[in-house]
Amino acid sequence: MVRIISALILAVTAVCASAADPLQLVDNPPDRHVVVKGDTLWDISGKFLKQPWRWPEIWQMNKDQIKNPHLIYPGDVVMLDMSSGSPRLKLGKRVGDAAGGSGKLQPSVHSAPVQKAIPSIPPGAIEPFISQPLIIEDSELKTGVTITAMQEDRMLLGTGDTFYASGIPNASVEKWHIFRKGKPLKDPDTGKVLAYEAFFLGNARLVKPGTPALLRVSLSKEEIARGDRLVAAPEPQIISYVPHHPDQPVAAKVLGIYGGLKEGGANSIIALNTGKANGMEIGHVVALYRKRISVDIDETGLRTETPVPEERYGLAFVFRVFNGVCYALVIESSKSVIVGDAVRNP
Repeated sequence: MVRIISALILAVTAVCASAADPLQLVDNPPDRHVVVKGDTLWDISGKFLKQPWRWPEIWQMNKDQIKNPHLIYPGDVVMLDMSSGSPRLKLGKRVGDAAGGSGKLQPSVHSAPVQKAIPSIPPGAIEPFISQPLIIEDSELKTGVTITAMQEDRMLLGTGDTFYASGIPNASVEKWHIFRKGKPLKDPDTGKVLAYEAFFLGNARLVKPGTPALLRVSLSKEEIARGDRLVAAPEPQIISYVPHHPDQPVAAKVLGIYGGLKEGGANSIIALNTGKANGMEIGHVVALYRKRISVDIDETGLRTETPVPEERYGLAFVFRVFNGVCYALVIESSKSVIVGDAVRNP
């Protein structure tokens, strides 16, 4: 109980400190930046801010705007405004674009062009993990769809093969992911299994519903066998990954590094033992900490251990959230990430 209370006090302190921490500009920031293809909101803010993940603050976004951020496009001009005494970014346009303009940059209302808006963060790092199943929760294990019979009694399936599966009574869902239960994700403190990693095998399309239903493998990443499971493939979604502070204290730990790795680093995908039930949401930025013990052996062979204060060494960006587990992209790390490291408010 004392440990839990201490963790909560630390987390609350971190929230308050972060909320009161003023935005810090980089040395000699530019007064403007012309947006080009390939930019991200994170990159642009890094030209002005020492903590680029806090870009919603320098844009002075409210909660509604964070959920649906103002879009920025190549060709836009981002201006640094200090008129209020605190840094703020605004969009500007060349007045000279209009008839009789002077060519000066002024704050303006943005009208969205046809071209594609720049993303919040580099999408390539997390795109493979957005649509594919990452974990299996208990509800999916108990009620999931299972492959029950193979094409012509074959042992393994590949792209183009057909199979039968139980649990698909109608044609309301056409596209399915095929996966296999992987390693358990256990809470580092209690040892309780929170979920299982999903080993992605491929995709399938429904040919004919029924008991059992007939499906065809549309994509095979690995060999597929009887007993493997299916989950409905979600419709593609346009998500604005806007980094922001968690509203609640965060006191969690790293459950694992995706892919069964023992250590991770920048751009690694990590699982955390917190999720929707604890108020986590897409876009939350969390800090990574490690508490270690310094060991010293003197000349007589006597071993002494000295606890070292918890050290912050990185940041992670939450991009997918389940009930009791969430996945985050490590965006900054001065050392390797290992299972059991602490996760706190940034």
